[in-house]
Amino acid sequence: MTINISALLESRTACEKEDAADPLRNWRAAFHLPQGLIYLDGNSLGPMPKKALEQLDQAVRHEWAEELITSWIKAGWWELPETLGELIAPVVGAASGQVIVSDSTSLNLFKTVHAALGLRPERTVIVSEADSFPTDLYIQEGVSTTRKNIQRRLLGLDGNSLEELLDDHVAVVSFSHVNYRTGELFPIEELVKKTHEAGALFVLDTCHSAGVLPVELDQWGVDFAVGCTYKYLNGGPGSPAFLYVAKRHQQAAVNPLSGWWGHARPFAFEKDFQAAEGIRRFLTGSQPVLSLRGLQAGLEIAQAADPQQVRKKSQRLTQLFIELVENRCGEFDVSLQSPTDPEKRGSQVAFLCLNGFSVIQALIARNIIADFRAPGIMRFGFAPLYLRYTDVWDAAEALADVLKTEEWREERFQQKHEVT
Repeated sequence: MTINISALLESRTACEKEDAADPLRNWRAAFHLPQGLIYLDGNSLGPMPKKALEQLDQAVRHEWAEELITSWIKAGWWELPETLGELIAPVVGAASGQVIVSDSTSLNLFKTVHAALGLRPERTVIVSEADSFPTDLYIQEGVSTTRKNIQRRLLGLDGNSLEELLDDHVAVVSFSHVNYRTGELFPIEELVKKTHEAGALFVLDTCHSAGVLPVELDQWGVDFAVGCTYKYLNGGPGSPAFLYVAKRHQQAAVNPLSGWWGHARPFAFEKDFQAAEGIRRFLTGSQPVLSLRGLQAGLEIAQAADPQQVRKKSQRLTQLFIELVENRCGEFDVSLQSPTDPEKRGSQVAFLCLNGFSVIQALIARNIIADFRAPGIMRFGFAPLYLRYTDVWDAAEALADVLKTEEWREERFQQKHEVT
């Protein structure tokens, strides 16, 4: 697929005209964005929806301060994991009763991979990607310690295609929708079909796609899925994650972290565990109510925005950035790591640069926020609801200037931080 953005490459004025005609332009006003800041890091942490302040203020000043413990009933605190799960469900293409907000992505991945293994007890292999986000691999290692003889095969290390890795020993295939480094978009429906033909189950990580790409969990036949809410769903730093369990598996699937919130009768305080019906059985312990309340505003935006318009603009923004950077920065040993085909690219762009960390620090000093992933990946995230074409133009111009002037060599840009 090719995207014609030739007119936008001519001038910043052309980008201004595109912004004025953008059908998504009014969504920018829904977010708090500091004046003069160009934010290209929504793939790491989304900005704050303005309405989140109202909802948090209500939760703190009235529900907690005035109503205290009665808010578990009066304010619907107890049902929040399910209430918010129902808001996420249409965003990820899931019918009602299959999504719940709970815990972190890591914990939810542990729950779902473990549950999937339990549904294929005669099989002993987990298939994943060698270039998966590290926590996914760490969690799979942790799951393997709880069951006998579990082995792992990694795409890109033990084979170059899913077909090479599949056989009748494979119980679970656990992939990300979008590669966190390069932004490569995987053909999930096709991979799920191959997984099912081999008799295995599919667990999908949607952290870099939910809220910015069309996701169709039911249509694709995904068995289990997880995702975070602090990136493109704009739920706030460390906001609770979500998990999806296809209804066909809910009765038989076992949550290995069987805490009291997932009990059929939590306030009966029985000594033995009996799982709740449906998706609620995948809850574990008490949930962070204030974080849940802060998440609602972002989910309401994601549910209301047109996903096809979001995807179309995402492809145009990323294509514009790629072509601008390649036109301006080709002489500075900066090489594209993301797919050139927009259909195979998520909503982020990665460039490899030997001095990428320092270059990103120099951009941040200019109020252009992106991030860095070792060993040399500069990552730029494109969230269409608040990002403008002029922002993309200005960011590319600034990147070219930082490289041309070698501003990145300044000592203040060399100091490594705990978070990159």
